[in-house]
Formats: sequence, structure tokens, C-alpha cells
Amino acid sequence: MHILVTGAAGFIGTHVLAELLARGHEVRALDSLRPDVHRDGSPWQVVRGVEALIGDVRDRELVARAVKGVDAVIHLAAKVGLGVDIADMPDYASSNDVGTAELLVGMAEEGVSRLTLASSMVVYGEGFATCPEHGAVRPAPRRARDLAAGHFEPPCPHCGRPLASGLVGEDTPADPRNAYATSKLAQEFYAANWARATGGSVAMMRYHNVYGPGMPRDTPYAGVASIFTSALRRGEAPKVFEDGNQRRDFIHVGDIAAATVLACERHGEGVGAYNVGSGTPRTVGEMALALSRALGGPAPVVTGQYRLGDVRHITADSSRLRRELGWHPRVSFEKGMAEFAGLHPRTDAAPQAAGAGMKRAMTGGA
Repeated sequence: MHILVTGAAGFIGTHVLAELLARGHEVRALDSLRPDVHRDGSPWQVVRGVEALIGDVRDRELVARAVKGVDAVIHLAAKVGLGVDIADMPDYASSNDVGTAELLVGMAEEGVSRLTLASSMVVYGEGFATCPEHGAVRPAPRRARDLAAGHFEPPCPHCGRPLASGLVGEDTPADPRNAYATSKLAQEFYAANWARATGGSVAMMRYHNVYGPGMPRDTPYAGVASIFTSALRRGEAPKVFEDGNQRRDFIHVGDIAAATVLACERHGEGVGAYNVGSGTPRTVGEMALALSRALGGPAPVVTGQYRLGDVRHITADSSRLRRELGWHPRVSFEKGMAEFAGLHPRTDAAPQAAGAGMKRAMTGGA
């Protein structure tokens, strides 16, 4: 197929391009090279054979050129991050939602009927959990005063008791709890509207916590693995928010790229949402500890700090993706962490034991 990839110069985009080329597709790449992502100002090193366009998906004339003659679109371009600052709302709405709407208009006018959309697990908010008294419930929003007091677990909305969290499936009702999450859900709704109106197909890929080679450092786009690694490279202990027991599903970028390309190739009818995660929940503290050990750096420090827009636990049930598209993750957490650490070695200090202090802090509560 001839495939347009938006956001092609980004972290996930470069891996998707490589996967597409390895599978024999013809690729057109579009990226705005926005400075908050590409801070070093280095030129875009476009792979030979890839047609590259520089510009914004909100530019209707550019989008018309970009979609002309392609068979499918993989839409990765977006402003990412947490979106806790109210002042960031207009940029999320414009970059993500207006940008997606303009792309969909261009696809409709050109007759391009196949879309793979990069969405996110953040659309679920806190997902769902189980109360010993009330059964399956949607966790109540966490309050600033509870977080400040070290009470990090979201309570039952009915009785206030602690909850046991579970894996979220694609049918879990959406509950976006920050500006970024809201913009990602809006992208999904726009894409579904477009599919119904045009007869097109859309695969909405709800990525979980992505890490791996090429992850940006020290930018609003850096993931937690990159933030921890940057600290360790400076000889500093990674600082873990809350009590370190927040559960996430860390997924290697190579597995994300493979899932995305498979969806582009195989999902050709209707609207479908797919969780993309390893299926093995890990805590943020476990990730910090794995990186500290791999880099021979200082043990992580649990700070008790929090961000009100963060969710406590969000982990995926990715069985639909495995069942319907034949995908499965190839990179284990252990292998991925070792690889990631190997890309960013510490050379300023001899290896030292890491983990005892972190273990005490995590088991002692917060």
C-alpha cells in the first residue's frame, strides 16, 4: 500500500516508518517539526525512498497534497503530554482535534478510506475497579487534599473504601481526566463520525506507556522512562511520584510500531478500538528500580509528590488486538529495560548497589 504517516519524525513515527518499509510499503511522511518536540533543531534525516513533507495537519492545502494518491493514513501527529495546565487547553484542542478534523476532511475529499489513529489509554481515566461492598465501580476522582495527605488510592464513589483495580478492556467507558486525554477522545469521536459518513474504516490504537530507542529526553514529550534515565545519566536518583506503586503497562516502541502497521494492513472495515499493551502490569517504582540497577546508579527516591491530573492505575487488556489482528508483544520488560539503559550508559560513577532504599520506601506506605 501507499501510506501517509503524520507525525513521522517523532518518537513513535520513526519506528512506524521503519516497520512500514520493512514490510514493503510505499511511504509518504508528514511532520511539522514543532520545536517543543525537536528542540535541538537538527534537520530531519529522512530515509531514502520516503517522500517527506514538512508542515502542519491544520494546513488544509498541505493536507490535500499529503493525502493525494495514498491508500491509507496512519495519524500519529499530536501534542502529547499530561495537560494539567488549563492554559494548555487551546493548544491541545487545536493541535489534536482541529488537526485531526482537517485531515479527515482531506481524506474524504480525496476518497482515502482507511485510517489508523494513534489514541491513548488516557481516555479511560482511572478505568474501573472493584469495591468489596459495591462490586465493579468507576473510581471517584482523587482530591488534592487526599493526595497531599499521602492517600493515593482512588476511593469507591459510594462508600469511600479503597478499591482493587483491574485490566481495562476497550469497552470500558471513557472518562478523560485531563486536557490531553480529552483531546485524544475527541479525535476518536471525529474519526468515528468520518467513518460512518464516508464508509471508511478506522482502527483506534490506544497506546499504553511507550518507551524505547529514540524516546525524547527533557521535553514535555518525554516518558517516565526517559525522565528517570536522564536523571541517572546526571548521577542523580530518579524521583518517583506518590508512593511508587502506581501501576502501568509499559510497552516497547517496536511492539507499538508492529501493532500499528498490522492494524493499517488488516483492519479494513468499520470502527474498532484496540488496547496496545504488554498485558503485564508493572509499577512506576519497579521501572525506576530496573533502570537504576541497569545503569549502576543511585536507588530511586520516593518523593510523595503528585500531579492532580495523573491517574493512579491504568493497565490494559490487549486480548482483542491479539485475537483479531494476530499481534503479540515481542520485547519483554526485562529485555526492554536493559536495552533502554544500554542506550544511555552512565560513565561518571562506578556501579553501586541499588534498590534497598527503594524497597523500604515502597513497602512502608506513603
